[in-house]
Amino acid sequence: MADTDKIKSIRESTGLSLGQIKKALDEAGGDETKAREILKAQGVAVAAKKSSREVKEGVIDSYIHANKKLGVMVELLCETDFVARNDGFKQLAHDIAMHVAAARPETPDDLMAQPFIKDPSITVKDLINQHIAKLGENIQVGRFEIFEI
Repeated sequence: MADTDKIKSIRESTGLSLGQIKKALDEAGGDETKAREILKAQGVAVAAKKSSREVKEGVIDSYIHANKKLGVMVELLCETDFVARNDGFKQLAHDIAMHVAAARPETPDDLMAQPFIKDPSITVKDLINQHIAKLGENIQVGRFEIFEI
């Protein structure tokens, strides 16, 4: 596979910058799988570095199941209103709300450890770390509530 195809493939799945992806591919000697591992490790490092930053903005998103008997509200927090208005951040909040409806974690810590419903190869924590690396801000699940009839 040509480098441009690898870059495009990684970009589509991660949303990271072309520069970050190219650097990871160079470091991995052109191996796409190894480059993905490098990017994941970098995302974890960025998330750890930003985890002490205060989160005082964010969004509340909801998911109502098609049968109208199950609903979830999720509070997803970030550092700035700029990121809170970002479409990728809003989509993350909605994806987490759908995940909570399907997996029914009891606490935010339980939620973080669960395999993500849309991609079981990563945990919800990994998903959030990817968005932290992409958006450059600390992101945390504040709280969530499940409503069921």
